[in-house]
Amino acid sequence: MISLDNIRIVMINTSDSGNIGAAARALKTMGLSRLYLVDPVEYPTGKATARASGAADVLHNAAVVETLDEAIEGCSLVWGASARMRSIPWPVMTPRQAAEQVANEPDESQVAIVFGRENSGMTNDELRKCHYHVCIPANEEYGVLNVASAIQLICYEMRVRLFEPQPAVQGVDLEAEKALEMPLSVTKWDTPLVSVQDMERFFLHFEQTLLDIDFFDPNTPRQLMTRARRLFSRTRLDRLEMNLMRGFFSKVQKLAEGHGKSGASQEKE
Repeated sequence: MISLDNIRIVMINTSDSGNIGAAARALKTMGLSRLYLVDPVEYPTGKATARASGAADVLHNAAVVETLDEAIEGCSLVWGASARMRSIPWPVMTPRQAAEQVANEPDESQVAIVFGRENSGMTNDELRKCHYHVCIPANEEYGVLNVASAIQLICYEMRVRLFEPQPAVQGVDLEAEKALEMPLSVTKWDTPLVSVQDMERFFLHFEQTLLDIDFFDPNTPRQLMTRARRLFSRTRLDRLEMNLMRGFFSKVQKLAEGHGKSGASQEKE
């Protein structure tokens, strides 16, 4: 089963350094240690260290990067924490469902859970880089959570599912029972799943292929590429599948060069 050490918590453009310190404390209490800070407004600060309390090691070992792409590099599964529904909905799970999904990942997988800004959350572009969104069920009249509190809740669910042994109930092995159920993803896969940076290259190749055959007008693309991202993020390609698809794209591009473009857009909404 995947280890807690394979899970990184990513905070984007955090404005209050106290929240960074509180997040470090939340990680450590649940046995996680990998904190990534994307372009924090203020860091490091004494306030962050004070709020971290006994988790100064997690805080001081945090990776500070400039972009989300750097923070999720090498990951094959990325979650975006968001309380807002988008114009084009993405697959959404609760923290408990997300923990179950992570538990079914190949042992070597790297997983990122991304949290947005305190006042505005994650942008649409950032959310589109995620395979799934995770949303904490809360009071519909007031579902506002401090970012460090949200991190604490999600880390707790990860710990319960990944770290604590699954208890037997009246002699029934719950792990064995779970193995008989339809998993959210296959635990043992024959080929490694594709990393997020490889998927970005895949999307660029896919979009260029569509342009080469005049499949859509780049000046009025509407939501075609967003919907394509959602499709392939749900599918979660492995390396051989990606090679197959990109080989297909390359063949289509060569045919387009040799025979001329179709000249007819096929995009429909």
